[in-house]
Amino acid sequence: MIDDVATDSSTSSENTRPSSSARRTRRVRMTGKERREQLLDIGRTLFADKGFEGTSVEEIAARAGVSKPVVYEHFGGKEGLYAVVVDREMRQLLDMVTGALTAGHPRELLEQAAFALLDYIETYTDGFRILVRDSPVAQSTGTFASLISDIATQVEDILGLEFKARGFDPKLAPLYAQALVGMVALTGQWWVNARKPKKSEVAAHLVNLAWHGLENLESKPRLVGHRKN
Repeated sequence: MIDDVATDSSTSSENTRPSSSARRTRRVRMTGKERREQLLDIGRTLFADKGFEGTSVEEIAARAGVSKPVVYEHFGGKEGLYAVVVDREMRQLLDMVTGALTAGHPRELLEQAAFALLDYIETYTDGFRILVRDSPVAQSTGTFASLISDIATQVEDILGLEFKARGFDPKLAPLYAQALVGMVALTGQWWVNARKPKKSEVAAHLVNLAWHGLENLESKPRLVGHRKN
């Protein structure tokens, strides 16, 4: 499929040869795949800047230089475009985190996980801004909560083995995985705007808190305050 967009609405008679500037602005032709990628890039930028509700099909179409029906033809509407953008960002982040977990020592694994998230935030800032917004699309994935859950699943097995080796209940690994990943993700949400201190220092402090907490972990934690339930 090829769609094209007029970028100059002026017409000339059949007997008048168009000027060089007119020829340059006559029409821009794109294949269906090229147009789809263009719309995704534009939608990604607008969703990151304005959010789902603040972005309109009219603005997406105008930025692309197409009519609204072209957006509907490719994605069925704003919701469909948003869902594809979110799915791509989720897969990108999960691939980066999963691919980073290569070390054997648990502390280095924590460092790798922290760096993977911070690398994603630094390289794909618009994508992260989209992911940390609550998704208006009726789906089970694509929210900040599901993002944390999916990444935590990747580290549950690692924590389970570590717990078992230390004599702790490995069934608690999912709880601790959620807590650790949530800590890194929320710190990343703050760092996406602050960008200080530098990435390596943020990773070091995150691992410092997580690792030294794990190193002195009580097998049966107790409450010391007056509230017991």
